[in-house]
Parts: sequence; structure tokens; C-alpha cells
Amino acid sequence: MFGAKYRTNKRDVLTVLPKRKPESHKGDFGRLLVVGGGSRYTGAPALVGLAALRSGVDLAIIAAPEKTAWTINSLSQDLITVKLPCRDLELSALSELWSELERSTAVVVGPGLGTLSKTRDAVVEIARTLKEQRSDLPALFDADGLKALAHQRDLTRGAPWVLTPHAGEFRLLAGSDLPVDMEKRVKQVKSTAQELGCSILLKGHVDIISSANGDLKLNHTGNPGMSVGGTGDVLSGIVGTFLAQGVDPFKAAVAGARVCGRAGDLCRREKGYEFTASDLIDKLPEVFKEVRGKR
Repeated sequence: MFGAKYRTNKRDVLTVLPKRKPESHKGDFGRLLVVGGGSRYTGAPALVGLAALRSGVDLAIIAAPEKTAWTINSLSQDLITVKLPCRDLELSALSELWSELERSTAVVVGPGLGTLSKTRDAVVEIARTLKEQRSDLPALFDADGLKALAHQRDLTRGAPWVLTPHAGEFRLLAGSDLPVDMEKRVKQVKSTAQELGCSILLKGHVDIISSANGDLKLNHTGNPGMSVGGTGDVLSGIVGTFLAQGVDPFKAAVAGARVCGRAGDLCRREKGYEFTASDLIDKLPEVFKEVRGKR
């Protein structure tokens, strides 16, 4: 059923890469805002931002609770942080966020936020604000951001958003388990994307990407070493970069899945299965060189 036309390929990536003119300047290639982190998790939003920078975005800005943001600053001088006045994301801290949203060309919501009820309420408010006031702004929801949206499924319809669940998170979105059979699994992902009205990238041994219109791609790059924590955050940074550069959400998800998996395959070739999400980020420039045909 799923022939070559459904498989991701190098061209899926090449066609979304921006042309870089000599007179290009800071901001021409996207300004990505990452809303993430909390009292327990600090690494996840940093991985998103670093992956985005290695994927070609000009600016990666992380909005995180104050203590977490300072920790992220200590991890890398390349990341800009917005220090929100809270310990974990909550509604009262969102006023610091709106001006950043106005300046951003895409946003990633969810990495490392945690699942406190006050944080879930804040994510829903961000989603509602995007839908009502910035309906043109592409967004990616992952991890705890996805879990919050599972309670407000009406917000996704018609928005230029990408959802990137693994099987357990997909269960929350769809309200049922994923079938083991690949054909049935694909059918369910397509049905859920159409129901929610946005693009879905289901992460798995074969990534399934579907748009709300029924467009479909299957990605076979990647390997079992990518079960290590943080690889989903790297994927979010890659897809977030393409969104920030104006790429259609479905095409951004397709290209991102291909690139992330290929980076994982390069890691496996060099290190075996024992690699980390940071190793994955380091391989991204090599992937883009391959795509452009440069050594």
C-alpha cells in the first residue's frame, strides 16, 4: 500500500531549505520562540533551541521560569532566554510572553514544562491566544504542551500547527490506542489529523506524518538508539526552524522527521547505539551538507 511516493526523501528536505543571499542579515532565517522548562526539567528546551540553531534558524529564544532560564543561560551562550516570574509556568507569568510572540516567526510549546494543573491552564491560554490573536503564527506542540491540548481539542482546528506525539501522547489526543498493524495505524493518524484540523507527526520506528487534508508521508530514517531521552526535543527544534522560515507545517514536519532520523543514523554509524541527543545535534550540519550535495 505504501510505495516510494509515501517515503520521505532527500528532496523533501532540499525543497524547504532557504536560499542564502550574500546580503542576508540576522532575522532573515527565522526567530523561534521556545516555551518550556520548569522546576524539574531544564535540558529539554535547551535541546530544542540548540537543535534549531544547528538547523539554520537565526535566533532561538527560550521563555522559561526564571531559575530554569538562568540555568539554560549557563548551558550555552548561544541561547537567549526570557525569564518568566514563576517557578513553573502559570497564567500570571504570561504577560511577559506576549511581546515575544509578536516578534517571533514560529513558536514551540511544551518541552520540559511539567504537568501541573496551573501549567496546563497556561498552555491552553497560550494556544487560545495564538488561535484568536496570532492565527498566522506557526506553532509546534510537543510533550507536556500536547498533554494540555488533549483537554482542548477544539483549539487545533484550522491552525497552522504541528503536533509531534509519541504513541502514549497520541492516545491522549485520539482517545484510543494505536493499532500495531501499520496500515491501520496510518489510517488512524490521518483520521485524527483531519479531526483535529492540523498536521500530526507521530514518532515511532516509522514516523507517520499527516496533514489535516490527508497528505501523507512515512519516514524510515532513524534507529533504536534514538530511544534515548531528548531526541524528540531535537526533532522539535528542527521542525520549529522550518516553521520559523515560513515552510508549510506538513512539509516542515516531513523534512524535520527526515533530518532528525538521518542525524541519528550518522550517530549510530560512528558511536553504535550509545549516543545522546546532544550527539544528534552535532550531526545536523553534516545532514544538511549531504542534502545540498556538499562534502
